[in-house]
Amino acid sequence: MNSFEALRDPDRCRAVLERIEKSLDGRRMRFMEVCGTHTVALFRSGVHSLLPRSVVHLTGPGCPVCVTHDSEVAAFLEAARMRGVVVATFGDLMRVPGPDGASLKDAQAEGARVEVVYSPMDALELARRNPGDKVVFPGVGFETTTPTVAATLRLAKREGVTNFFVLPFHKIVPPALEALVQDSNMAVQAFMLPGHVSAIIGVEPYLPLAEKYRLPSVITGFEPLDLLQSIFLMVEMLRTQNPRVVNNYRRVVPPEGNPKARAIVDEVFQPCDALWRGIGLICGSGLALRPEYKAFDAFEALGITLRETPAIPGCRCGDVLKGLLPPNKCPLFGKVCTPSSPVGPCMVSTEGGCAAYFKYRLAD
Repeated sequence: MNSFEALRDPDRCRAVLERIEKSLDGRRMRFMEVCGTHTVALFRSGVHSLLPRSVVHLTGPGCPVCVTHDSEVAAFLEAARMRGVVVATFGDLMRVPGPDGASLKDAQAEGARVEVVYSPMDALELARRNPGDKVVFPGVGFETTTPTVAATLRLAKREGVTNFFVLPFHKIVPPALEALVQDSNMAVQAFMLPGHVSAIIGVEPYLPLAEKYRLPSVITGFEPLDLLQSIFLMVEMLRTQNPRVVNNYRRVVPPEGNPKARAIVDEVFQPCDALWRGIGLICGSGLALRPEYKAFDAFEALGITLRETPAIPGCRCGDVLKGLLPPNKCPLFGKVCTPSSPVGPCMVSTEGGCAAYFKYRLAD
């Protein structure tokens, strides 16, 4: 049996599940999986359906498309509708509705020049091939994707490319988790921490969750045994009242993360305050371009400013991202809001909680 087969072995999973039930001993536990990929993995693997009813898992702000604020989506649309501008974007942003219900896909249908790319390097190549146009890359995502954008900007500067720009809306995960914990409406007892983000930032940024807020937190992989072992660790820490931050994904996540990736990000970006859908403004949770890279800032190059925008009527995506509402309890879920006709971004992205609930038929 190879290592991946072992992580999916039914007998091993069943043994850990029995340990969870024994450790719970009738107690309840509410944990939040921060990463959208964990949301999907819990459903796809069947772990969600196997857990005792006393274990409740909540979706969190771990989907980059979902946490992109309405005003940021409006900025993408504003850029797309400008003459001489090409917006080069990841495909999952194409269908995210803006405040007026329109998306980049709608703007494209109306004549805007919107191109789907698979990496920021593809967007830079598009700028090289179209020197008479301004190519704008919407920079969204967490610590996992930011290094590739930073590396692309460093290359653009080195090559002297003057028509490539980024709308910098990258988010930093740990400040958002602290903001959630400080919300008086939160009822989370433990965090399942993202594996991909942690591969970049390591363990240390999460330590306040356990040391300051007394919340068990486990960095987790994506296989069934990863998920079950991490849930067991959270249950045990609650049972013994000994909260810690545990790295249960050591085959991928070094304690120090990836210093080289962080160094590239630090060269290009600096921390700033950022807007999160459903949560609002969080201090130090975003990244702005450093002065040395301001020539690539689409805000300045295109004269774009963030404007106050109304929320999408009826959409409860913000409450879903804070763990206050299960996706299937939104009045729009599965009725007027479906993956083929999404009202909010949580139904657009494959990592969105609403899309996951819909796909795995969690309607009640």
